[in-house]
Amino acid sequence: MGRHKFIAISLVGFIAFTTGGWLQRPGSQDQITATNARIFREVISHVVQYYVDSLAEADLYDMAIDGMLKRLGDPYTNFLGPEHYRALSLSTTGNYAGIGISIESRDSWVTVVTTFPDTPGERVGLLPGDQIAEIEEVSIRNWSTTRASQRLKGPPGTEVNIKVRRTGMENLLSFSIVRERIHINSVEGAMMIRPGIGYMRLLTVSDVSAGETAQALAHLSSLGVRSLILDLRGNTGGILNQGVGLADLFLDSGEVVVETRGRARGASQIYRTQRPQLWSDMKLIVLVNGFTASAAEILSGALQDHDRALVLGTPTFGKGVAYLVFPLSDSQAISVTSSRWYTPVGRSIDRPERAALATAVAQATVDSADTGPETIFHSFGGRPLEGGDGGIQPDIILPDTLSDGEQRFVAALGASVSDYRSATSQYARQLQTEHRVSEPDFEVTQQMLGELLELVRDRGVDISDSLWYGARELVSQQLGWDLTRFQFGRAAELRRRASDDIQVLRAVELLQEALTTEDLLARTTSN
Repeated sequence: MGRHKFIAISLVGFIAFTTGGWLQRPGSQDQITATNARIFREVISHVVQYYVDSLAEADLYDMAIDGMLKRLGDPYTNFLGPEHYRALSLSTTGNYAGIGISIESRDSWVTVVTTFPDTPGERVGLLPGDQIAEIEEVSIRNWSTTRASQRLKGPPGTEVNIKVRRTGMENLLSFSIVRERIHINSVEGAMMIRPGIGYMRLLTVSDVSAGETAQALAHLSSLGVRSLILDLRGNTGGILNQGVGLADLFLDSGEVVVETRGRARGASQIYRTQRPQLWSDMKLIVLVNGFTASAAEILSGALQDHDRALVLGTPTFGKGVAYLVFPLSDSQAISVTSSRWYTPVGRSIDRPERAALATAVAQATVDSADTGPETIFHSFGGRPLEGGDGGIQPDIILPDTLSDGEQRFVAALGASVSDYRSATSQYARQLQTEHRVSEPDFEVTQQMLGELLELVRDRGVDISDSLWYGARELVSQQLGWDLTRFQFGRAAELRRRASDDIQVLRAVELLQEALTTEDLLARTTSN
């Protein structure tokens, strides 16, 4: 079937609605389809012949597809033209490089969710929450994450130029980033941070996540760990069955992990655990934030519903859909959202940010299974749970925000943030070379802060003493993390980060106070 014929048929539903075809033309569905296909072809023909500017017919078909899909307001349903489809095919072969960030679409902007360790994105100073405004001087507002991701990828050693919008800063920040081959371990680190209390950070949900996590759990258990802080903050997830595999480590055999609901055949399914858990007596706290997404939300929601873990942090992102990619030709494809995900007790993980569709279109999608936010949910143990309108709501809300002084400092840095981070890294290397510290728990001294400030100013960053020392804690932490990584390694840095983290410290307190999982969960009523 030719591409134009495919497009005409694909857009029949849209044309039927806009022309009133469904309401005015009786007859079989085949007749309705033929009628509206003819109307669509006539619309294209009239525009080609009479529109004031010359337009190619093929371009009009592309515009029609894009317009229809954008009306859905779904960031995961996209038409992949030749350029984007080639980039997608390239990414599946492993012959590509990137800048080491994960992204999602939020409020019409592609947003940085995670900057992975030791990658170009982290080194230049990109931060979670940055909105990518331009790639190579082209605005990417309303772009899908698929399209933006493909533009950010490319051959190793090549440069990509982006501009980002950062909260609290008036002007866009510019970054020139050299692409590298990116390999991310699923488990960044696993360690005992207090007697009997382990900490594990899961960066992503990949096909090796369950295996890496099981190995880390076995190691921690051998050290005497009986309580675990599982850090899923900034984890953008992965494929659905990978999240199910992780839940299998913490839940009993046969328990529901997630349910998918969709209209297509095979889209509605219930996924259950397959094996008995090996660490049933291990108390568990899961840390989440607004950048915890996808399969990471499946895991945290399942553990919360089954009363297996206490969830602490801030509400998660709300990416709870599955989508399919259908090739249309050798150079074109379409990705289509096929189902939504629900936790074991029926809370919707997906947080729709879609444009309102007309009633007829909304009815055609048939989403009667969706549950509104007014519904009251309870865990299998009877605990009241918030949610149902997207994302996972923590049992204990504990934001991790900057102080007023730190916010003023970050705003004052403005476009110089990259210079500041570069100076911090350079100074940390200098301290390492000079052997100025000998233990991982060293203190960042007043002298270090003063020397770093001089270096920052030497790079042309205009920052006052009051702003600098008003953000002393933030600057000390960032310098301390860099120097610890250079001097003692990534594991030592992760331990130091945990010791500076108010959410981790609160989780430690709760685990120390609780004797059992039931005791731990009971504390949610008093926090």
